[in-house]
Amino acid sequence: MYDDQILSNFITELNRGTLTLCVLSQLRTPQYGYALLQTLAEQQIVLEANTLYPMLRRLESQGVLKSSWDTTESRPRKFYQLSEDGVMVYERLKRHWLEQHTHIQTLLKEEHPHG
Repeated sequence: MYDDQILSNFITELNRGTLTLCVLSQLRTPQYGYALLQTLAEQQIVLEANTLYPMLRRLESQGVLKSSWDTTESRPRKFYQLSEDGVMVYERLKRHWLEQHTHIQTLLKEEHPHG
């Protein structure tokens, strides 16, 4: 039987970029981390908090996201949203992913023409 750890590593690699795209897709309007996790989970996009929060910090440091604190409630929350550059990055990344997805679908269909 094939090593499950190797398969898990392949899946992690495959998810790395696509999960970033999924997160960016939800940040046209401000979101805080926990709400973002819930929104993604409702769409069957499984993302752990210990993956999301470092991703949000990295994207903010890269200028793709901007953040602000909401201190109006008892528990302050940090909200993230696409920056101007982030909107452009997201649109280009989405376009590239859609093209790539089309090509991959074609390859996979050619592999199994009757299935």
